[in-house]
Amino acid sequence: MRAPEFWDRKTDGLMPSLLRPLGCAVSAMAALRQKKATPYKASVPIICVGNLVAGGAGKTPVALDLVARLKSLDVHVHVLLRGYGGTERGPTQVDLAIHNARRVGDEALLLAKVAPTWVSEDRKAGVLAAIEAGAQAIVLDDGFQNPSVHKDLSLLVVDGEYGFGNGRVMPAGPLRETVGAGLKRADSIVLLGSDGADVWGKVQRAGHKKMPILRARIEATPDAADLKGQDVYAFAGIGRPQKFFDTLSALGAKLVGCKAFDDHHPYTDTEIEDIIKGAGEALILTTTKDLVRIPQKHQGNMRALDIRLAWKHSDDIDAALKKVMTDG
Repeated sequence: MRAPEFWDRKTDGLMPSLLRPLGCAVSAMAALRQKKATPYKASVPIICVGNLVAGGAGKTPVALDLVARLKSLDVHVHVLLRGYGGTERGPTQVDLAIHNARRVGDEALLLAKVAPTWVSEDRKAGVLAAIEAGAQAIVLDDGFQNPSVHKDLSLLVVDGEYGFGNGRVMPAGPLRETVGAGLKRADSIVLLGSDGADVWGKVQRAGHKKMPILRARIEATPDAADLKGQDVYAFAGIGRPQKFFDTLSALGAKLVGCKAFDDHHPYTDTEIEDIIKGAGEALILTTTKDLVRIPQKHQGNMRALDIRLAWKHSDDIDAALKKVMTDG
């Protein structure tokens, strides 16, 4: 699914107003679900990386960074996620030798490269499976709206340019719940990039003036330096593909063509063959999430842009992780 244009903060209009009653109903159901739940308190710390909007906000790079930091503390950390786009209901530990994106989803494959990773529709069952397998802490990727498990640290990831979209709840906007409801359960906001959407101001006006806001940015790794001046044909099936294309332009790549697909799009041989043909002699470039969804026989014909998270003040996130490991 590709997000409708009217979800964007700059293009609010008639459709969001017409769909507002449905958004109110979704918001009410989300609130009721939280109220009725009895979260399971695990025997190890649960660190949740979530967001308030549908689509890409940068959760996976944050989760990858947290895993690396916990490992540096000698914590045996596991990752748990739903496995969106995959068929496995779980709890299933991801095995890179046998699983593909159609079974466990693209994010699970990326995370399994750095830590034991589980996909489970039932988050509590997934937590128990990870603990039984030796987890000393669990990074819960995209489980913020799921009330079945108690979170010891909840981080809300927000794209600074997109913010909360038009500020309305689905289907009138991109929000999974109201901003106010989500902020009440969050411990900190991870604000990615510049604050063009005035996220800080909106959080203050929502009555959360003491909410910690951790600033960070997603950047290309140094090996992307060779893209400057290169002819590049880019494609992506992520939440906001234009952001990926803009990143390549900022790196100095000469974009000879761009093709956007729906988020988590399952690529076919025909689609990839068309991309290869359309690229000609240009370098074919995509995201790391997209690459794991591409048929293996075609992966050698293209390259993924490697990215990493850079914190403005890394001491803040390190302190939060040390505290949760001590208190949790």
